[in-house]
Amino acid sequence: MAISSPQYVWTLFTAPLTEKLGVSLAQVQITFSLLIILQTFFSPVQGYLVDRFGIRTLVGLGCALSGLSWILASQASSLSMLYLSYGVVGGLGTGIVYVGIIGLMVRWFPDRRGLAAGAVAAGYGMGAMITTFPISNSLKSAGMQTTMLTFGLALGLVGLVASRFLRQPPTSQSDDLLPKTKQIVVDVPPREVLKTPVFWLMFAMFTMMSTSGLMVTSQMASFAEDFGMTSVMVMGMAALPLALTIDRICNGLTRPLFGWISDRYGRENTMAFAFFFEGIAMTLWLLTSDNPVLASTGVHWPTL
Repeated sequence: MAISSPQYVWTLFTAPLTEKLGVSLAQVQITFSLLIILQTFFSPVQGYLVDRFGIRTLVGLGCALSGLSWILASQASSLSMLYLSYGVVGGLGTGIVYVGIIGLMVRWFPDRRGLAAGAVAAGYGMGAMITTFPISNSLKSAGMQTTMLTFGLALGLVGLVASRFLRQPPTSQSDDLLPKTKQIVVDVPPREVLKTPVFWLMFAMFTMMSTSGLMVTSQMASFAEDFGMTSVMVMGMAALPLALTIDRICNGLTRPLFGWISDRYGRENTMAFAFFFEGIAMTLWLLTSDNPVLASTGVHWPTL
C-alpha cells in the first residue's frame, strides 16, 4: 500500500509538472515510462538481491527509495532531474518491494499461491485509494512541491517501519504445506526459461494486459480534461479523484478473487477469462467516457 501511490496517483502530478517545468505532457510522461520499465525489467535482479541480502533489508531499502523519489522530485527543476528521481529511483524502489513481497507471500502459502499473491497484491491495487483525495486536496491548497515532500516522507516511513515485521517462513512449514500431488515440479534455471516458448507467450500476454491499464492510469487526468470532466462534481466530490478511488477499489478487491479462481479453476482458464473481460472493459470505458462514475469502474478489475 505504501508504494502504490507513485504509480496510481501519478496522473494528478502531470499538469502541475508540465506547468512548473514548462514542457509538454509527452515529455513529462516519459517519467512514468521510466518508472514502469525499471519496476518491471529490473525484477530478476531485484529478486536476486532479496534472496541475497534478506527480505527486511531489501524491502526496507525499497520503501525508503520510493519515498525518497518523491522528496527528490519535489525539488526537480529540470526534466532530467525528474526522470532520475521519480522515474529511476522510484522505479527501483517500488520494484524491489513488489517483487519481494509477492515472493514472500508465495513462500508462506505454497498451497494457495494464487489467493495469497492476490491478497497481498490487493494492497498495491488499493493503496492509492487512501491517498488520492488527500493528495488531490493538498495539490490545490499547498502546491505540488509541499505535497510530494510531505507524502514522500510519510509513505517512505510507513513502508520502512512495516518492513521490520517481515520474516521468512520456516523451511519445514513450506514443505509441509506443498500440495500432495503426483505432479513433478522442475526447478528450471532462468537462462533455460528464456528459451521456452511458453515464457514468451506469457510475457506477451502480460505486456498486452498491462498496457491498457497503465495507459489509462497514467493519462486519467488528461482524459478527464479532454472529456470535460475536470470540473464535474459527483455526490459532492470531484469527479477525477473519485474515479481514481473507485478504480483502485475495483482493482484491489478483484485481485484476491482472481487469485482464488486461479487456484480453483487453473491459471490458463483464469487468464482467458480476464483477457476477455479486459477487452469488454476497455470498450465500455470508451462508450461511457461522458460518465465519470461508469467510465472509472470497469478499466482494471479483471487484470490480475
